[in-house]
Amino acid sequence: MNWAVVQRILGLLLMMFSLTMLPPVIVSLVFAETSWLPFIEGFALTFVAGLLLWLPVHRSRKDLRLRDGFLIVAAFWTVLGTFGAAPLYFDDALTLSLTDAIFESISGLTTTGATVLSGLDQLPRGILYYRQQLQWLGGMGIIVLAVAVLPMLGVGGMQLYRAEAPGPVKDTKLTPRITETAKALWYVYLAFTIACALSYFAAGMDWFDALCHAFSTVAIGGFSTHDLSMGYFNSAAIDLVAIFFMFAAGINFSLHFYAWRYVTMRHYSRDPELRGYTVILLGVAALVILGLLRNATFDTPGEAIVAGLFQSVSIATTTGFTTANYASWPTALPVLLLFASFVGGCAGSTAGGIKVVRWLLIYKQGVREISRLIHPSAEIPVKLGSKAVQYRVVDAVWGFFSVYVVVFSAMMLAMMATGLDQVTAFSAIAATLNNLGPGLGDVASAFTSVSDPGKWISIVAMLLGRLEIFTLLVLITPAFWRH
Repeated sequence: MNWAVVQRILGLLLMMFSLTMLPPVIVSLVFAETSWLPFIEGFALTFVAGLLLWLPVHRSRKDLRLRDGFLIVAAFWTVLGTFGAAPLYFDDALTLSLTDAIFESISGLTTTGATVLSGLDQLPRGILYYRQQLQWLGGMGIIVLAVAVLPMLGVGGMQLYRAEAPGPVKDTKLTPRITETAKALWYVYLAFTIACALSYFAAGMDWFDALCHAFSTVAIGGFSTHDLSMGYFNSAAIDLVAIFFMFAAGINFSLHFYAWRYVTMRHYSRDPELRGYTVILLGVAALVILGLLRNATFDTPGEAIVAGLFQSVSIATTTGFTTANYASWPTALPVLLLFASFVGGCAGSTAGGIKVVRWLLIYKQGVREISRLIHPSAEIPVKLGSKAVQYRVVDAVWGFFSVYVVVFSAMMLAMMATGLDQVTAFSAIAATLNNLGPGLGDVASAFTSVSDPGKWISIVAMLLGRLEIFTLLVLITPAFWRH
């Protein structure tokens, strides 16, 4: 383990991250608020900590190795998320405990969207902006991690896109150099954010809400500046804008990159994961809308259609925005929506969940095993599109799924041991491990009532979900630390 390299990069990351605490100061001053001091304190603490880490090893120029990469990726969210809690902890307007501040910060940076805050409409604008900015930065980190970093470590959903797979992603990197890859993705991500903000503004939001909700929409985060989330605006136009950009943000950003670079849409139609993603969303939305119409949950069919479509896209993509209290909807609709979050979005997107491409391979593997019962001697490959997928990739998907089930079960039992009922414990882990946000039962709107041990379990679940489980679990294996 090259500790000097890890320490140097972590120090640099902390110093860079400290600068993100300065824009909320400007927002506070623009709105003539006095809540800017906690951000200065947070900036100073984070910058000094990063400087102290960086200075002793700043001359180290050793190459980054595989093990170092795992440690840095895990530290990116854990360490930065912890220091990101500093302004929230220092702010007297929030009166958060250290546990609550870290929970809120990790939830933002991992784009989970679960919250311990209430009374958002009365909070200072600087705090509201900072929460949204955390999600936006976390979303960009996810894109670069998924497309440029994790494939080099041999983990992550993008590993499924090898040369044998169809579609535009023929390699683990979009451009020859990882720095150029990250820069290209920044441009696409920033363009999406600007387009989303302008669309929200045109649909009726003020500039502050438009910018803040664009941050959390493109990042598939779900934080809002209002307690009622998107329901605060009571606008079908705003809902439709959100639906479009939530759907788009759940698509592999590599496809957006190629569409932007080559000014063509054909890459979308040729991608099997995108087709599966679209079919799943439409199927869930159709079932939800039919359920709402059948039970006359809303006054008019139009309201039921928009509300059903919005909640379906929001929950299935793990965004977590709401326009209605979906947890109180009739029959099996709340559970159906929660189950949809297990699928999530496409690999290489800002969405959480297991990812569509993994579910496609699991389904195709199941179909193959049924065919083998009829033709035991047949060699039947698992295909994505027209190309066969390597057996190793299929094995990796099953390995991920198995570990996911074990981790989910263990964490749900741990949550129940803290005193939560079965529905709340199940949905709390589903909401955090899938980076969704809102759950059912006592966590339908917030995690305020969850005990401190339960919140720490949720924090671990958020990190596991965002780091695709293996990236974090590998750090606790003896083989990782063995020379």
